Amino acid sequence: MARPEKVAAVKEISERFSNSDAALLTEYRGLSVGEIAEVRQALRAADADTEYKVSKNTLARIAVKDLGLDDLIDLLVGPTAIAYVKGDAAAAAKAIDDVAKKYPVLQVKGGILAGKFISAEQAKDLAKLEPRETQLAKIAMMMNQPAQLTVNVLAALLRDLGSMLAQVVTQKESGEPAAEEAPAEEAPSAEAAEPTEEEATSESSESTDEDAASDGDETKEEE
Repeated sequence: MARPEKVAAVKEISERFSNSDAALLTEYRGLSVGEIAEVRQALRAADADTEYKVSKNTLARIAVKDLGLDDLIDLLVGPTAIAYVKGDAAAAAKAIDDVAKKYPVLQVKGGILAGKFISAEQAKDLAKLEPRETQLAKIAMMMNQPAQLTVNVLAALLRDLGSMLAQVVTQKESGEPAAEEAPAEEAPSAEAAEPTEEEATSESSESTDEDAASDGDETKEEE
């Protein structure tokens, strides 16, 4: 390949990486042309914007090195085809995984997701995630009316608790006694029934005078 053509090819690979949300590197050794086309169709069914391109490793190495994606260099060996994903990476990974179940020779070697390197194992885990549409639908269900009612109930409970605490604080600041302290206020009335020392002395004196008068009367009657 002439040098200008190599430069153009490297630039094209670089632009595909830069314009993609994710890139999954696969080894297609043992697949026929028709089977590779089947992989491409499965990817497009998952995301119409996904491209599946067979790459020349020497040129791809130059491209990823220029982009600072050095972790991919060691993966660019053997027959390599790259899935450039511009949408749902999980859906693309699942599409490859489904085809690999039919053609076990198809292997995912790793890739790039949101600018970060992912290993082959991480790519397999990515395939196990639910599609973006399913995740968005679940989020929408969580935000529906029953969930909103639950939030309203909790908010009402918090408002009631706040009102109760405010009443307690107000009562303490005003110095009002609690209900349990009421019996203590009745104690003075019980003590009021007992005579004072002066009253007892007065009553004793009156009793002595009455006794003396009574004795005088009895003496006159005896005479």
